[in-house]
Amino acid sequence: MMPRQIHSLTRNSLVRCATALIGLSLVASAAQAARIENRVAVFSGIDKITGETHTFDVYIDETVKFGQLEITPRVCYSRPATEEPKTTSFLEVDEITLDRRIRRIFTGWMFAESPGLNAIEHPINDVWLVTCKQTSDVPPPPPSATSAPAAPADGDAAQSTSSISN
Repeated sequence: MMPRQIHSLTRNSLVRCATALIGLSLVASAAQAARIENRVAVFSGIDKITGETHTFDVYIDETVKFGQLEITPRVCYSRPATEEPKTTSFLEVDEITLDRRIRRIFTGWMFAESPGLNAIEHPINDVWLVTCKQTSDVPPPPPSATSAPAAPADGDAAQSTSSISN
C-alpha cells in the first residue's frame, strides 16, 4: 500500500506543477501581449555649449541629426496606461566627427524611466528617451525612404535623415 501512496503523491505533485507552469506561461504571455509597439520615439537633447534643450519626435527607422549625433530608433515599446510604466527603445547613435567620418558610439536599449542608465553622454550633446507614441505632429518620412530593399548592396537599410536645429 505504501507504493500507491507515494505514487499518488507524485502524481498530485506533477499535476500541481503542470498547472503552475501553465499559469505562469499564461501570465508571461499576457505580459508580452501588453507591450505596445509604437511608431514614434520621443527624445530630449541638450546642447551643452548653448544650454538649450530640445524635444523631438523620431519615427522608427528614421535617422535624425541632433548636433553631431545621428539617432536612429529601431523599435519603441511602451505599456498601456493601466500598467506600470515601462518605455524602452532600441536605437543606434552615430557621431559625425570633425573630419566628416561617421562613428557608431551607441547601439542598445534606452529606458525612459531611467534616463541616466543609458543616456547618450557626448562632449557637446546629450540625448535621452522621453516616451514612445503612435502618432506625431511631425510628418512621417516619405514611404520610399523607410522601405529598405530586400538585400541592400552595402548592407545598410535605406533610411531618411532629418535634422534638429540646435
